[in-house]
Amino acid sequence: MGILKGKKILITGILNEKSIALGIAKSMYKQQAELIFVCQNKKIINKIKYLIQPINHNTIFFCDVSHDENIKELFFNIKKVWENFDGLIHSIAYCPKKQMHEDFIEGSNRESFNICHEISSYSFLSMVRECKNMLNKFSSLVTLSYLGSQKIVSNYNMMGLAKSSLEANVRYMAHSLGKKNIRVNVISSGPIKTVSSYQIKNFEKIKKIHKSLSLTKNHVTSEEIGNVASFLCSDLSIGITGSIINVDHGFHLNGIGSII
Repeated sequence: MGILKGKKILITGILNEKSIALGIAKSMYKQQAELIFVCQNKKIINKIKYLIQPINHNTIFFCDVSHDENIKELFFNIKKVWENFDGLIHSIAYCPKKQMHEDFIEGSNRESFNICHEISSYSFLSMVRECKNMLNKFSSLVTLSYLGSQKIVSNYNMMGLAKSSLEANVRYMAHSLGKKNIRVNVISSGPIKTVSSYQIKNFEKIKKIHKSLSLTKNHVTSEEIGNVASFLCSDLSIGITGSIINVDHGFHLNGIGSII
């Protein structure tokens, strides 16, 4: 029996075949979860349907998370399918490409700061606020981060600030929802080539360095992220909340000793 049998999980953020959210969906499907998907807009619904075809599930909603009324409408429509559900995967992030190709200070401006934080961090809070009364006891909420939230990663720039915000968001949400026995955690992934990471200047070099300095000398895969997300949404992880789970083959532990 799958560890998610009987669980209803909402998954956001699939854009293409390289999306981490797709790896999570595949893992959760293997673990027998019932899934609903949320994509950015109507234009890509047919593309998402094609990508999730092997998962044998066609329930897809769209939502522009930069508008509160769209989020309200999303959960109004989901409620017609699921009265309640057990988990949410937040895999949404955005930062203007320019911010990842210029000097951090010179390339930053108020508009890019606001939109990066709004889409990458606030969207998680706003979605949870809207659906919290639909969540079953022992539900699990999971979002995605990266080491650039805590350490300097060349060219990650404004996204590093937004991911720091997201991680703080997780801690405060975990505190707020703990009394309802709802857990909130974040997976800090190693570098994976996605639509978002592709914008980072010299990303392939970052991946190469990560592999050479990771404890296992391996790249991280979306399947590995998916398996951890499945665990976090299962009752096996019922004692974990407000935590950052590093899935990076131990890269975050390395110091100067690894390069001399």
